Amino acid sequence: MKPITMVRIYLTEAEKKLAPLLKYLHDDSQVLGVTVLRGISGFGKSGKIHSAHLIDLSFDLPVIVEFFDTPTKIDHILLQLQTLIEPGHLVHWSAQVNDNNDNS
Repeated sequence: MKPITMVRIYLTEAEKKLAPLLKYLHDDSQVLGVTVLRGISGFGKSGKIHSAHLIDLSFDLPVIVEFFDTPTKIDHILLQLQTLIEPGHLVHWSAQVNDNNDNS
């Protein structure tokens, strides 16, 4: 098993931060993996509920961006993201990923 750091960022579509974030993670940081999840409902500290309904097309739904890489690389990325991501919208934790070179 190989140690990694997982990062989860909470956004909304209306913030228009997803495209610049993905560009940074892909082009500049070249992290090992990124997944973007679009929520159907959610709310933050404002208490305003953002939901998808069949009647209306909401363009302000919750978006979760998850990515991982080595702890050292993630530490550098987290420093860079301080200017892009609001406080309280980013969490990270230590994890392990299976490594094909691991014979245990």
